[in-house]
This record gives sequence, structure tokens and C-alpha cells, in this order.
Amino acid sequence: MALIDTHCHLDDPAFDEDRDAMLARAREAGVEAFVIPSVTLERIPAALRLAERHPGIYVAVGIHPHAASAFSSGALAQLREWARHPRVVAIGEIGLDFYRDLSPREAQREAFRAQLELAGELGLPVIIHQREAREAVMEELERWVAAHPGARGILHAFSGDAAMARTAVAWGFALGIGGPITYPRAEALREAVQTAGITALVLETDAPYLPPQPYRGHRNEPAYLRFVAETLARLLGLSLEHIAEQTTRNARRIFRFSEP
Repeated sequence: MALIDTHCHLDDPAFDEDRDAMLARAREAGVEAFVIPSVTLERIPAALRLAERHPGIYVAVGIHPHAASAFSSGALAQLREWARHPRVVAIGEIGLDFYRDLSPREAQREAFRAQLELAGELGLPVIIHQREAREAVMEELERWVAAHPGARGILHAFSGDAAMARTAVAWGFALGIGGPITYPRAEALREAVQTAGITALVLETDAPYLPPQPYRGHRNEPAYLRFVAETLARLLGLSLEHIAEQTTRNARRIFRFSEP
């Protein structure tokens, strides 16, 4: 059974003490591929070095909305250069975060739009971060999708309702489902997942963040992806093998990387 963790921060300092052991545990649990989303320019070289050293690790390059104040034309040029690296499969993690507001909202919008255009220019999918900015993110994505036929991507850590799920699926997006699907109070998320259906879902951990219910309060890691898959199997009335096969197929369709 093969799983793909479409969103895990393997370059995070939280893994500095046991990164190799963490990766070994993940592979033992059936995780065959990993996508590292970027948050700042400074961390991208380390992520690329990890991808070069380990088969099955890929990278998305981008500037997180928290760091949007640092976005510039020079940063965009650097992202364009890195995006040509053979292990880069997406632009991300990009979007809007109106919860923490660590960068001014207009700066977030400008960085988001520019990086969406870069993805459209290069024919790459996008990995979207959204927190307390649902309407604004969907507004930007609607314009982008209309201007770029074949646009695709993932709504990371999906937290929208069933209506948002339907719209995203119609645009060719997948929903990134991780630890929160296992939380007791996640009824709205479970309803959205049932609305979207298995062909529109991908698995993610967001490690070291958002651990599944059995590990809440502890560091998350890709080996725990199985808890997400098992929860989806129960929710959708499908076998664990079917969940693994279909979500892996969905991830490969979006990122367009081949079998390991």
C-alpha cells in the first residue's frame, strides 16, 4: 500500500535531531513520496538538498503569506529560477492568512497574485494556504482559473464547507486532508469531504504541525499519514487500500511525477 504526503515540512528544524529516522518510519508506514512546501526563500535551498539526497522527495517553491512583506521582483525571479529544478513540482505554499496578519493584507494579495501568475506561466500546480480568508482566496483563484485553462492545485488543510468543496472540485482542485479530519468536532470538514468524494482528495500531514487525534499535543510526522487514510476509509465506506490507491493517483495527477 503506497501513500503520498502532499504537504510536509521535512526541512523544519523540528526534525533536525532525527530526520533520517523520521523518514525511515514514514517509509515503513507506506509513505512513498513527500512534497515539501516552502514558506520563505531562505529555507528553499535546504529543501532542495533534501530532495536531491532522498528519492521520493519533491519540493514546492513559494513564499507563505506570513512572509509576504519580503516579497519583491527579485524574490519572484529567484522563485522562477528554482522552479526549473527537476525536483520542483509546484508553486506553494501561497495564499492569504487574515487570522495572524503577520504581513499586511495588501502585501499578501500582491504576493499571492504574482505567484499564481508564475504558476500559470510555468504550467505548475499551486498549493494554497487559507486561514480566515476564504472569500478573498476563492476570488483570486476564480480569476486565475478563468485565465489559465488546465489550472490545478491543492487547497491545503482544507477547512471550507461543502459549497466551497464543490466549487474547488469544479475548478480542478483537490482538497488536502490531514490530521483535522480525525478531530471529534470536525463535522463540517467531514461533510465537505463526503461532498467532494474520493477522486478529489489528497492526503497530507503538514508535519510537524496538525497531528492526528492520537498524537495531538505532540510533533506530527509523515508516518502518521495512515491515521488520516484510515479515518477517510471509515467516513467514505471504502477500503484502506482503495483510499491509498485513489489518493496516490490524485496526487500524481496534480504533481505529474512518476512512480518511484
